[in-house]
Amino acid sequence: MRKHHAHPSAQLPSGVAEALEGERGFRAFADAVPQIMWIANPDGWIDYVNQRGLSYGGATLEQLQTLGWERFIHPDDLQTAVDFWRRSIENGNEFEMEYRFRRASDGAYRWFLCRALPFKDRDGKVVKWFGTETDIEDQKQARAAAESANRAKSDFLSSMSHELRSPLNAILGFAQLMASDSPPPTPSQQTSIDQILRAGWHLLELINEVLDLAKIESGQVSMSPEPVSLIDALHECQSMIEPQAQQRGIRVRFPHVEPLCHVHADRTRFKQILINLLSNAIKYNCPSGAVDVDYSTRVPDRVRVSVSDTGPGLSPDQLAQLFQPFNRLGQDAGAEEGTGIGLVVAKRLTELMGGTIGVESTVGKGSVFWIELDTAPAPEIAAMVDAQLTPSAEGVTKSGAVTVLYVEDNPANLKLVEQLIARHADMRMLGAVTGQLGVELAGRALPQVIVMDINLPDISGIEALKILRKNPTTAEIPVVALSANAMPRDIEKGLKAGFFRYLTKPIKIDQFMHALAEAIAFAEGKH
Repeated sequence: MRKHHAHPSAQLPSGVAEALEGERGFRAFADAVPQIMWIANPDGWIDYVNQRGLSYGGATLEQLQTLGWERFIHPDDLQTAVDFWRRSIENGNEFEMEYRFRRASDGAYRWFLCRALPFKDRDGKVVKWFGTETDIEDQKQARAAAESANRAKSDFLSSMSHELRSPLNAILGFAQLMASDSPPPTPSQQTSIDQILRAGWHLLELINEVLDLAKIESGQVSMSPEPVSLIDALHECQSMIEPQAQQRGIRVRFPHVEPLCHVHADRTRFKQILINLLSNAIKYNCPSGAVDVDYSTRVPDRVRVSVSDTGPGLSPDQLAQLFQPFNRLGQDAGAEEGTGIGLVVAKRLTELMGGTIGVESTVGKGSVFWIELDTAPAPEIAAMVDAQLTPSAEGVTKSGAVTVLYVEDNPANLKLVEQLIARHADMRMLGAVTGQLGVELAGRALPQVIVMDINLPDISGIEALKILRKNPTTAEIPVVALSANAMPRDIEKGLKAGFFRYLTKPIKIDQFMHALAEAIAFAEGKH
């Protein structure tokens, strides 16, 4: 009787035979594809590489089995790759990692994405590792080019913001001075001043919204989602919007909100969206019309805030064009100023916070704009602390004149602040047109407060601040930044550098004097 021989793999322990059968099929398949594929032992040591991988690395299978794969990895990536591979072997989980791999034909290094999958037996023990190497050099280059373009775009936006804000600072600053001059301007002069101010603030709004939209589109906008009290946000918006409503004779009603109702949002951006919706509802309303704000929690885990108006309403064609940049739906020739960007920004910001925005409208009856965001648990109630009283611009000084040093190379800006300071008998201003001169003058005059521009002709305002901090005689003087660099990252960078306050141009007189008062109070508290 003829003896039948069992298949060799059938004589192997359970799991190993299955692995070998799978491996033979894998090798046959792997040598037929134009991608690098490999097999490694449980300890990570190379057992097999297909022909594509051998050709790319310029090595034989025996060399790889003897010497390993480390010598083909870029030296800067080697340790990270080895550590990552070692951890993956220990935990036995599939993984992905990127590193640069040397090409034998020209010695060039190219980026590869390595994907590895463990093959386990019935007991869950790793028998082999199966992996692929995908060339991602072109994707990495494209990503690097995109990031470089974004940085260049961001730098351009910052520069453009500065260049536009600097002349606006003089226009709006001197117009405000003229409006509050003594004796007051004549009615015809006041009308002209009002036109200048209205056009100037509108241009500033346009600059801000264009920059805001550009930042969002380039991925530069920063978000800090947190539980935001709906009642607090609406109260703040109400105080900001009421003067506009009263001026136009529009009645605005806000709802009674449950105190524990919170939304998951960036606080500043959430208020920005609400202000935009409220402002539009007031601006495009009927004479003696009404605006009603409401909220709903009917959808589980979501809060909807709606703003309804009694305006002319929107047709279906207008609704279809509503969220297009610079499209004012035929309002361009109307009396109302607008940018056609605010709603686009509101939509992008809402979506970045995981929310949705929508509108329902009936011609002749009005519109309802709404945003919907995730609910958030109310944060734990913090311990109550006594509120600190903020000093006013008047009565903050003791006997003797307070010296304010203003470091600024723009003559119009120097003149503007000089006229502001001149209105206070207990203040005097010193001016310096370069950073170095400002530092020297601060050391000699020891002013109570320094106001510092950032872009100076010699050294930056941040560098000047560092020099002042190193000198014991000027280290404690509060320095207020006043700059046309108004991008969020510019403000954050300035505050981190140690400025007492960071104000942006164009100057808002009340805000400037308030910051000056706080700095003076701080300086006097040091002595």
